[in-house]
Order: sequence, then C-alpha cells, then structure tokens
Amino acid sequence: MEEDWQADLEQWLAPYLDGLGNKTRRKMCPAYIAGLIGPGDRKSIQPMAARSDAVPYDRLHHFIGAGLWDKAPLEATLWKQADDLVGGDGSGLIIDDTALPKKGKASVGVAPQYATALGKNANCQTMVSVTLASGEVPLMLSLRLFLPESWTSDVARMDKAGVPHALQDYRTKPEIALEEIDRVIAAGVRFGCVLADAGYGLSAPFRQALTARSLCWAVGIPRHQKVYPADVQLIFPVTGRGRPRVRHVPNVTSVAAHTMLEGTKWRQVSWRKGTKGRLTARFAAIRVRIADGAPQRIGSAGAQHMPGEEAWLVGEHRSNGERKYYLSNLPTETPIKVLAGAIKARWICEQAHQQLKEELGLDHFEGRSWTGLHRHALMSMMAYAFLQSRRLAQAGRKKKSLRTATATQSASSAPGHS
Repeated sequence: MEEDWQADLEQWLAPYLDGLGNKTRRKMCPAYIAGLIGPGDRKSIQPMAARSDAVPYDRLHHFIGAGLWDKAPLEATLWKQADDLVGGDGSGLIIDDTALPKKGKASVGVAPQYATALGKNANCQTMVSVTLASGEVPLMLSLRLFLPESWTSDVARMDKAGVPHALQDYRTKPEIALEEIDRVIAAGVRFGCVLADAGYGLSAPFRQALTARSLCWAVGIPRHQKVYPADVQLIFPVTGRGRPRVRHVPNVTSVAAHTMLEGTKWRQVSWRKGTKGRLTARFAAIRVRIADGAPQRIGSAGAQHMPGEEAWLVGEHRSNGERKYYLSNLPTETPIKVLAGAIKARWICEQAHQQLKEELGLDHFEGRSWTGLHRHALMSMMAYAFLQSRRLAQAGRKKKSLRTATATQSASSAPGHS
C-alpha cells in the first residue's frame, strides 16, 4: 500500500516538477512531500531526512531554506488542481488564520499574540489562510504570514529574516486576506461565496472591499455590531434655532445586532447531514442596513456611522445556549436554509488546519526565514491536496462500485421473460 501512494505521488507531482526545472530540485520536492506524508511524529527537516535513505539533510535543508527557485509556478499548479477538484459556483472561499506556537523570538513573525486554536495569547506565528471548499472537501490555497507591529517597526529584524521589501509594511489580517483573494481571482479559481469568522467580519473595510469586487460574502460579526432597520430613512432634522442642517441623518438610531434580532421569529433549521444525523440549530434572519457608512454627528447621540449596505443579519442559537451573529450580502430572496448553510460551511477550514498540523507537520518547521516558512507551508498544502485527491478518487470508486452492485442486484431480482 505504501508503494502505491508513493508511485501515485510521483505521477501526481509531474506538473509541479515541470515548474522547478533543475534536476536536483525535481528530486528534493517529492522527497520533502513524501517526508511530510510518511510515518513519523516529527515532520521537520532533520527527522524527515533521517527517515529517508534517498536524500541527505543538507540538500533538503538547502532546497527549502536557500535554494533559488520560484514558488509561483507550483502555487499556480496547486490552484488549478484545487479548482478542478472542488471549484465552482457552489464552492466557498474561506478566510481564516491559524497559529503556529513557537519558542524564542528569532523565527520570522513570532510574537506574543492571540492564538484562536488555543483561545488565548501565546508566543506564536500567525498565518492567514485561504481555503477552497465544496461540501466537506477543503483544499488549502494559501498560507501567508501576518507580521505584528513589533516586526514591521524593525527593518533590520525583517531583513535578517528575509522578509521581501514589498511586504515589510504593516498589514492587518483582513488586508492580507484581500490581497490573497485578488490573487486567487486573477488565477481564475472559481467560487461562489467568501466566508469568514468575526475576526474578519468585524472589519467594515473588508466587507466593503468584497462588495466592491462584486463578491458574495457571509461573515461572522460581534453581537454589538450596529445596524439599522432596512427601511431606515434619511431626513433633515428640524432645528429649533440656529442655521438649518445641511446633512441628512437617519430617522432612527442604530442598535446592536443582538438587540435588532430580539423580537424576530427564530426557527429550527437543518443545513446539512452530518456523521451523527442532521445538523440543526435555531436561526433568525432579517434585512438590515449596516451601520458602517461615513461617521457623522447625529444630535445628542454624537458621532455615529451612517447607514451603509443593505444585508442579511442572521442570528444562530446553538443547543448549548451560545448565540452567534452574522452578516451576508446574499440576495434578498435567499431562503434561511441557504443562509445557514453558507454560514456554517466555514467550519471545514478548521478541519483542514488540524489535518495540516497533525498529519503533515505544518507547525513543525524549525527554520527562521520568511522564504523557508512559506515554502514549507506550500509543500504542506501540496501534500494535503494530494491526499484529498486520493480520498476523492477512492470515494468515487466506492460510489461506482455501489451503483454497479445495486444495478446487478436489481437485474438479478427482476422477473425473467419467457
């Protein structure tokens, strides 16, 4: 069985190797990915090389950390294969981030920062992730390091870690995500909706940039996100004295998302079938105007954000009592079941993060450079795409066998003709 996957890997990697050119690199790439997929708890370079007789440590280390090769052709191949496997109007492009815990302070981008997976601050690197997913099949397209201000304020430190000069300015995670989304779109990857959690959804510039690109989106928000009723009107306020007002103001004040949904009807919604039966929760959804327009002084309320884009405000009441809130610019006629399905489709990226770490050693890289980390991440994503393609092929074979067996059984049980 082991020989089978290694033979399949060699064939599957052929289009990637075309982009590497050099004979040595064409040998190192399969060896590195085989090391990530193969047995062994630790997937850093030294133990992977120790488990293989084929490649020495120094060559494998040079290939990832210092070799002069461009990862763009390999990335383009990965994206094309991902699009072929799961791309389409029914697919989601999921934006998230994942933390790689680290010791010390020399590894590029490492700093005490919030790690979502740990639910607390930790010394770690944070990578913004872009995942293309259809149903329960995710494929990771991009992992790009977020640089905290403790790094972007220290040019010498960034130069020492090999951070490209074009990427040394501070960027927020939503800004990094938008740059990656633009690259994905330019590459022709097909998807129907951008999905993100509240870490990205709370950013008005992020939501507005997605709309400006004519993209559908469904994102988490904090419960205190301000919204207006969908029928909010802009009026000239009547002034008792002084000069008349020259700017419109809303005829009602904005309220927190959780307040807006208090009087709304909640209903039980099932969005898909899970391993233990139908997945259900209570949802409520209404049309609103998001309070993310230009700030303006509104009477005694002081500076408030004006009504912005019209969107769906969705609330989720989980069985454990937890409540979550979302915004989506999906069309007005979208059924609540479709809204719930889009919102809940985001979870699959967490499974991808977990598998990349536990099965393929995404967080095992011990180098300190920008180039080395991103090349290791690319190799991990390629290894993951290979495994996903095998799983899909196997699932296809099982379905075909089941259909054939069912047809044979039906034919054998059908009455004969005399």
